[in-house]
Amino acid sequence: MTVDSPHTSPTNTTENHDARRERARTALLGLALGDALGAQHFVPANLPALRARTLPPAPWPWTDDTEMACAVYAELAAHGRVDQNRLAAAFARHHDFDRGYGPTVNRMLRLIRAGGSWRELAAEPFDGQGSWGNGAAMRVAPLGAWFADDPSRAATEAARSAQVTHTHPEGVAGAIAVAVGAALLAAREPVDPTGFITAVRDHTPPGLVHERLGAAVRLIDRQDPAQVGRILGNGRRVSAPDTVPFTLWIAARYPDAFETACWHTASAGGDVDTTCAIVGGMLGARVGLDALPTTWLNATEPLPAWASETKPEPQPGAVTQV
Repeated sequence: MTVDSPHTSPTNTTENHDARRERARTALLGLALGDALGAQHFVPANLPALRARTLPPAPWPWTDDTEMACAVYAELAAHGRVDQNRLAAAFARHHDFDRGYGPTVNRMLRLIRAGGSWRELAAEPFDGQGSWGNGAAMRVAPLGAWFADDPSRAATEAARSAQVTHTHPEGVAGAIAVAVGAALLAAREPVDPTGFITAVRDHTPPGLVHERLGAAVRLIDRQDPAQVGRILGNGRRVSAPDTVPFTLWIAARYPDAFETACWHTASAGGDVDTTCAIVGGMLGARVGLDALPTTWLNATEPLPAWASETKPEPQPGAVTQV
């Protein structure tokens, strides 16, 4: 799926913009909580706490999942839409090597800062196929929450946000699925699990993500999330098809139970910070700020100050616009 036009209209009114920003900010906070909690369970000493569902000791730093989601949020807060050149510049400008980025993205963002073209760099991985990793999906829930009134627009903007780093159709499809899921959940309508996943699937381009969302529908009555994670994929392969369908299954089954959903996600293993970030982001805007667990908020590293920017940031001249 290719989305080339940079001229999508921004939101029209201050009131509308403020409502969108509040939803997206809460999704971002939920994403950061899930990311930070999940990241703690890569520490062997914290695995007994996971099995007992007790909280690991604070503080909980977040990872690249949250850092990139902050850039997506800041882009929307300032402009109401995704400009790919601006977003690439933001990813490169705020890139912190120590946040756990994969080697491909580390290299890409370093070269963008040095003047490389993001379009060329994003298309290089895997012999020119582009990445189908879960990185575009992990950061996109705030965008879906922003466009809660228009899932189709969420899908379009999600594709644009994905293509900055993930040009493979499956990487783009994973971002679309999560964004649409977040949009539907942030609308706060009652959730029928089968209908919810089916609606997400209807917006998702054909391919493996699409097919595995169909498998998620067929598994909707299973009672063991860990077993479902083993069937659908828990992110262990760090691909969008191996990550996104399970997170949509969790969201469908536990749409109004933020903590329960995150614990079930973490207990399935795999790429736990990313799966929990996706689930936390999708559910954050649905349950609202007051329903996010206070203990988790207090334990999680605060979001960076720059994530609250609402004014356009200057684009560094080193970023090539192609």
